Amino acid sequence: MHQISKINRYNTTMSTTTNYEDQVSSQVKTRRATVEFINIVNDLWYDKSIELVLFRNQLLDKQTSEVLNLINYAKEFVAKPITIFDALDIAKAIQKLDLPASKLDIGKLAYECQLNEAACVDKLTFVKNQLKGATASENIEPKDVVLYGFGRIGRLLARELMNKMGKGSQLRLRAVVTRGKIDQTVLEKRASLLSIDSVHGDFKGTVQVDVENSALIINGTTVYMISANQPEDIDYTAYEINDALIIDNTGAFRDKEALSRHLVAKGASKVLLTAPGKGVPNIVHGVNHKENNPDKIDIFSAASCTTNAITPVLKVLEDSFGINKGHLETIHAYTNDQNLVDNMHSKYRRGRAAALNMVITETGAGAAVAKALPALAGKLTSNAIRVPVPNGSLAILSLQLHSDVTVESVNAIMKKYALEGDLVEQIKYSIDNELVSSDIVGCSAPSIFDSKATITDGNSIVIYVWYDNEYGYSHQVIRLAKHIAKVRRFTYY
Repeated sequence: MHQISKINRYNTTMSTTTNYEDQVSSQVKTRRATVEFINIVNDLWYDKSIELVLFRNQLLDKQTSEVLNLINYAKEFVAKPITIFDALDIAKAIQKLDLPASKLDIGKLAYECQLNEAACVDKLTFVKNQLKGATASENIEPKDVVLYGFGRIGRLLARELMNKMGKGSQLRLRAVVTRGKIDQTVLEKRASLLSIDSVHGDFKGTVQVDVENSALIINGTTVYMISANQPEDIDYTAYEINDALIIDNTGAFRDKEALSRHLVAKGASKVLLTAPGKGVPNIVHGVNHKENNPDKIDIFSAASCTTNAITPVLKVLEDSFGINKGHLETIHAYTNDQNLVDNMHSKYRRGRAAALNMVITETGAGAAVAKALPALAGKLTSNAIRVPVPNGSLAILSLQLHSDVTVESVNAIMKKYALEGDLVEQIKYSIDNELVSSDIVGCSAPSIFDSKATITDGNSIVIYVWYDNEYGYSHQVIRLAKHIAKVRRFTYY
């Protein structure tokens, strides 16, 4: 008996050792496949202007472990055994096809492959059939972009525009406008703030200073730094900038009259405000951008980060169940308009130290939603609390619907809209049991639906929507900018 036990223990040890060696071998194959996949992602982007994403998550500039984590999320999200080998086979098939500049969701293709395995035996034929509607977008011409202001949103926009420049066939960042003199010291400080960031980490690119031309060389491309006290005083054509889209992220100009001053400048043709605007269309991309024709409108507003976070989710609920009334409470990261220590401020509470206090403040998000969703006019109240985190916010939506619902029915409809339809770029469906604010920093979706936190009671619901109030919002601004500039490529989501 004792001898049998020894043999059993020995066999168990050998089995464990063998399994471990198999696991190591499997891991090597997986990581090699991931590296090959990353290379194809980059080749498609730089050679053909084809951008691959995975359920709207970016794949460019991702490391091996990051891609594998995204693959794991995809597998859990759609409850299908999607692997990196599936993604690699589909990427190889895409590489062999003659496709126009486009943005393709390889996660959706892998999911559809799992749903129809018989048709997906030959990956090339399958992908060709799925993308048979891919046609080159007509009349796409590169659009010059000028950032008016270079604060938190301005620098994130600069990072994203330069990292996604590719062949320069869409948006081209040509200049940044700020106040005050521009000398070597100022240029070096601007370059430093662009290169490193306490919240979002290092810029995945290069930034150099060109003192002679008053410019930053970002990823080898010249971006002029222009000093101006008034927008109408600038002659952009002197910098060979023409027909430019001016993205105003200063917050100084908020109505149509003030924003129209940008259009007086030579070389400017369109204006996009990164804040709520008066007298101009307030757009939440994915919700109401198609209702505003850039051929007929010259000035747009991208609304606020909170409005972009809650409006897509509210649209789903309104379209699916109907909303009778509700209250929105925003738990928002502190912002630069608050004081670092207790000091005078135009608002009593905002004068208190931002990193030490929860601060009640007002928000116009409830009323702002109605500009994108008129059906909700007068139905929503709202308030906000600023809390001691530098980034990452949460909206709590307490709503009364027209019909009774369950946690399962609410989550199911949110998952559906996050997987297909017009709001796939806007809504990310989180399946994380332990989601906290730091986890959502760097998410490009403006709305992150926390499926584990949904509460229902008859026709009353409470849902939680997270959002990176800087990064997620910046991506919404860029999506709207592409719509205004008419440089949107074919997409397969």
